[in-house]
Amino acid sequence: MNDQTRRRNRIVLVSLLGIVAGMVGLAYASVPLYSLFCRVTGFGGTTQRAEAAPGRVLDRKVTVRFNADVNGGLSWGFRPEQREVTLKLGEMGFAAYQAENRGSRPTVGTAVFNVTPDKAGAYFNKIQCFCFTEQVLQPGQSVDMPVAFFVDPAMNDDPNMEDVTTITLSYTFFRAKDSDAVLAQQQAAQQANDQKAAPKTTATN
Repeated sequence: MNDQTRRRNRIVLVSLLGIVAGMVGLAYASVPLYSLFCRVTGFGGTTQRAEAAPGRVLDRKVTVRFNADVNGGLSWGFRPEQREVTLKLGEMGFAAYQAENRGSRPTVGTAVFNVTPDKAGAYFNKIQCFCFTEQVLQPGQSVDMPVAFFVDPAMNDDPNMEDVTTITLSYTFFRAKDSDAVLAQQQAAQQANDQKAAPKTTATN
């Protein structure tokens, strides 16, 4: 095999390795990039996140309905505490969901969410939501979980949204993938706190 052939083979090998590395990189990047795309565009009913409500409130009203589901791998009860609320565009809305651990051991749940119709996702903003964190529930424990939100008044300027009078906010709880690790950390933290709080004993002669 001459030098020219070896050089050609090395070029082909390096090119193939570059293609493989690029495909692996795209595979890892696809999930966060897709998530970012959904958050920015509201694609698939993905909602937005805001720090505060807008200063503009319009007379146009929209009804927000609430839905709750639980994946089969999680032995929780989960329901909205109200069926729906009606509010003006730009007005702060408040709702609450209740979750209960009906199992015999502590579990960690995480919620996924979306709104329908899908096109409303770009205008539905959450300020406070239990979906931002993992939820740890002890056996038999139940908690009320609040949601604070508003529908962006910019929706009124979108001709594609003229027919939207009702938006459904849906949550589905799943067992967290890192459930065991979270529970182990919580148990370790609790044991450390118990040791700090325990009264110290002194030796006597």
